[in-house]
Order: sequence, then C-alpha cells, then structure tokens
Amino acid sequence: MSNNERSRSKRSRATERRLVPLSVWLCSDAGYGAPKAKDQPPVAEAVCERHRQAVGRELARHLIGACTRPGSVVADVFTTSETVLVAAAEMGRLGIGLAPRLPVAQHLVSRLRQDLAADQRAAVRLRPHGPQALREALLGLESRVELLIAALPPYPELGRSIGPAEGSCPTCRAEQPGLEVTHLDRFLEDARHVLAPDGHLAVITTARYEHGRLVDQAPGIIQRAARAGLTYLQHVIALRVPIEGDALVVQPGPAELAQLRRVQSAELPPVVSVHADVCLFARSGGGAR
Repeated sequence: MSNNERSRSKRSRATERRLVPLSVWLCSDAGYGAPKAKDQPPVAEAVCERHRQAVGRELARHLIGACTRPGSVVADVFTTSETVLVAAAEMGRLGIGLAPRLPVAQHLVSRLRQDLAADQRAAVRLRPHGPQALREALLGLESRVELLIAALPPYPELGRSIGPAEGSCPTCRAEQPGLEVTHLDRFLEDARHVLAPDGHLAVITTARYEHGRLVDQAPGIIQRAARAGLTYLQHVIALRVPIEGDALVVQPGPAELAQLRRVQSAELPPVVSVHADVCLFARSGGGAR
C-alpha cells in the first residue's frame, strides 16, 4: 500500500469514527429563498415545494461539511434545484449537477447566475446525463468524487413520478421517470466506481403513506448498496422544519390543508413531511472496480 493510500485510509477511518449510527440534523431552510424586493424581479421561474425540498440548502451544507474537504468534487445526481451546486461553490468545492432535460438545465443556469458570483460559477458544471448514466456523467473523475448526493424520486421501484406535468415548476414539467429496480442496482455499482477511496454516497428518501400503509425505501436501498460494495455507515434524520422551544413548527401547504377531516373520522390524519431520511454509505475496499 502506498503512502497516499495509507493516508486516505486513515482519513476514512477518522471520518467513520466521527459518525454515530443515528443522528438528527437541524436542516430548516426558514428564511432562505425569500422573495426579492419589488424592484428586483426574479430571473427564473420558481421550483415547486416538493423539488425545492428534495435537498434543502442546510442539508446540502451539512453533508458537504461532514463528508468532503475544500477543493473536492461533489456531485448532485438527481438535480432538481440549484441548492447543492450553490452550497458546493460557496464552500470551495467543485459542484457537478446531472441535468439531462433542457428546461431544467436552463432553469439551473438562471438560478446560478442569480445566486453565485462569476468566480463561484466557474466551480459548477452541468452534465447532460441522467442517474442511469453516472459513469458517463463523471467521465474523467473516476475515484475522485468525495460525495455523491442522491435524493431519490418518490417511486424508484415503480419507475414513475408524481405531481402535475403542467402549470407547475420547470422540473415537474420535465421530470423523468424514477429509477427502476434494475437501474437502481446499476446506479449503486456505478456510484462505487466513481467514488474516491474515502468518498461517501448520501441517499435521501422520505417515507410516505400509501393505501393505508407506510412505505419506506431505505431498508431495501441499504441491502442493495451492500451487494454493490458500499458500506452503510449512518442514518441521519434531517429535520426540515424549524424548532421553537421543544415543538416543531409545521406549516402545511394547501395540499395538506385540503386533507383535514373531522376529529371523529376513522381515516388517517393528513400527512405532512417534516424530515428526510439520509443513509450515508462509504466505498468498500481500496480500489475501484
């Protein structure tokens, strides 16, 4: 083993020692993205709440700060907003976003011009590839990516997405189907290939109720990641809502308010998402496959 490999191995072990099996991160983006002054109109169409919260700004900063060093490569695999790329550039990393659909890429370019200075935008790259083509998207960066952030679509096992296709945000209108099971396996194998020896994959999911039962993607993803050669390190509960004292400040939107029912109703109460589940993985072994 070379001196560089020993050094990377020590850094990896040190990082793993700092990570506890279960953590809670406060990741509320309250106050971020507030409307501009009336004399300063927005330069880009707004992204809907579902896509804006896929990876919030504070969650992105937590992940980048915990898993990477200045100058390293951070890749946002399911790029639906500019949050990860902006956080990476502001923290001195090279940010790469996968944007296979032209409307989404155009939206991202507009947002990056608004949120970043010219020298910071130089540290951002957009690649016209989807998650199924991760190796092609990160060609030339194999074994150099320190952090892959993958906020999975709501229905990866079914290969379909949710949400209206018209009259909503540019990402909704251009949204591609989620990963099917076979594509998910390939994605995890490709993730191991492109990660640095001490790199991390952060898979972000949100449990949901469907037909009266709880659907949680995380256990199946952990099993598939192990088969792909990725070591499961930590489960993070990322709280997306502010905390006042000992209470969560939950502000439901119109969709949740429309679900309100009588107190006597035997049906399930409205479901409001207050957190995301983040599974952190590390690349197993010392070299790329």
